[in-house]
Amino acid sequence: MATTVTSDSPDTAPVTGTHLTEHSITVAAPPQACYALVADVASWPQVFGPTVHVEVQEESRDDAGTGEQLLRIWAIANEQVRTWTSRRTLDPHSRTVTFRQVVPAAPVASMGGTWRIEALEDGTTRVVLLHDYRAVHDDPEAEELIERAVDRNSVAELAALKNAAELGESAAELQFTFSDSVTVAGAAGDVYAFLDRADLWPERLPHVARLALTEDEPGIQHMDMDTRSPDGSLHNTTSVRVCLRDRREIVYKQLRVPVAMRVHTGRWTIEPSGDGETLTVTSWHTVVLDPEGVRSALGPDATLAEARALVRKALGTNSSTTLRHAKQFAEDVHAGT
Repeated sequence: MATTVTSDSPDTAPVTGTHLTEHSITVAAPPQACYALVADVASWPQVFGPTVHVEVQEESRDDAGTGEQLLRIWAIANEQVRTWTSRRTLDPHSRTVTFRQVVPAAPVASMGGTWRIEALEDGTTRVVLLHDYRAVHDDPEAEELIERAVDRNSVAELAALKNAAELGESAAELQFTFSDSVTVAGAAGDVYAFLDRADLWPERLPHVARLALTEDEPGIQHMDMDTRSPDGSLHNTTSVRVCLRDRREIVYKQLRVPVAMRVHTGRWTIEPSGDGETLTVTSWHTVVLDPEGVRSALGPDATLAEARALVRKALGTNSSTTLRHAKQFAEDVHAGT
């Protein structure tokens, strides 16, 4: 259920021109499980479809989890990646999380709200997501754009939270993280340049048949890629990448994933090795399997363990190939060849 209320009256809104919305959903899971998903921002890219990446910049919480966080969030709104900084106040006792954007992204002038987790008598949980927002200069077109984004993302986030919470203990069987690394005797900037210039991958990587890359905003890349499998078949994926050039790190989220997966996120990191002379370059993957997709792709008797092994091999093979070529590129530059 979703309801939207718009108010221009100072008696009913925090600021003149502020719009108020309320979205809610009933979840067949304990309220503690629902609250935990809202509180754990590290898991948001795996839980919430619109969320690409979240970083905790400041945090002050007690042993019970009560306190504040300052977050940097990258998320998709109206098919564009937006980034903003928000401050959250977490109260596990009342099971509420309030949030307020500190540095909004235009056309948003202000944005805030509350997650409210309510226990129901039948053992289910009602999750309420409230927003208040205002557009820059109270522009009507911007207000309509923000309203669509808030409505679409709120509905998607509540549905995703419901799905994740209702999985219960089986969620641990579906999600797994793994990595592959190489040691590079070269410069971090050269490794990063290879990973950043994904538009050149069809020329540089044998498993990339086609790749269309757009970067309308510096550091935010949209990729549409055809990957060649060992049997010669092509698989298409689309991704959003957040390129953190200041620390030479790239995080990404696939928006179109193979049928056996529900979610695939990843990260490329470049760090000094323990010897002080070389670099350790790592490709990280976090995958959430789709049980129905696994049976559809691998057969009705396929197990999650079999699916994990196949996904691990497929993704690991491609990322290891990319790592080897990035290593060769950086070491050739270092050697002057």
